[in-house]
Amino acid sequence: MIRYLIVLLIMLLPFEAFALTAEEVMKKSQAAFLYQGKDFKARVMMKLISKGGAERIRELTMLRKNYGDVGGDQKYFIYFFQPADVRDMTFMVYKYPAKDDDRWLFVPAINMVRRIAAQDKRSSFVGSDFTYEDVSGRDIEDDTHAIVKEERLGARDCYVVKSTPKAGDVDYSYKISWIDKTNFLPLKEEYYDRKGELYKVFTADEIKDVKGFPTVTKRTMKNLQSGHRTEVTYTKANYNIGLPDDAFTERYLRKPERRWID
Repeated sequence: MIRYLIVLLIMLLPFEAFALTAEEVMKKSQAAFLYQGKDFKARVMMKLISKGGAERIRELTMLRKNYGDVGGDQKYFIYFFQPADVRDMTFMVYKYPAKDDDRWLFVPAINMVRRIAAQDKRSSFVGSDFTYEDVSGRDIEDDTHAIVKEERLGARDCYVVKSTPKAGDVDYSYKISWIDKTNFLPLKEEYYDRKGELYKVFTADEIKDVKGFPTVTKRTMKNLQSGHRTEVTYTKANYNIGLPDDAFTERYLRKPERRWID
């Protein structure tokens, strides 16, 4: 009898009781966008395009390894192939939950490893429209989140989430994200400046299945105020390749093993 009463009570609950909260949507999105697999490797072509159409190219390999649960520690390593003035330059991130990440940049021209200060996390990443923080992602707990509506974006049903930074340590006042209800990847993000005006837009332009993981293989970040945009394409991508821990050390910054970056 008690079992039947419980079932009846569940049936009488409003539909909203089963809906995801904004925090749950963003955690699922973080897992789908930044934490899939035990590790990840991608060959990346980055195209920097000025308002007038002039193009500059960055080609790089990105490595990522997870430590612990989704939302936990991660390590990133990036090696640059071109252009010539940045060839052999490397960038490394130790990402931690609930505290500032550690970031290092090795500049071969001066043979120096430079630590990126926490306050520089919103600076441009190698001249692109992405920031250092965009590369490894932002902690969910750094923002308050609210679902403002649900709507279709193209053929995809989406949650539309407003994320407002708790601290004034970023260059925007809030962000609106369209999160795919099926795979939880971010399909579009709008960044609003401190005056509340839209100034930067991220779009996921292509999604492919890589080893069973839906993966954003083409993306664009456009600065509406300057007219500059950055297009990023994964020309190769793979998960669970067995990256060793020593691929994420200062020694590796100066001399990475070719088998992992080629």
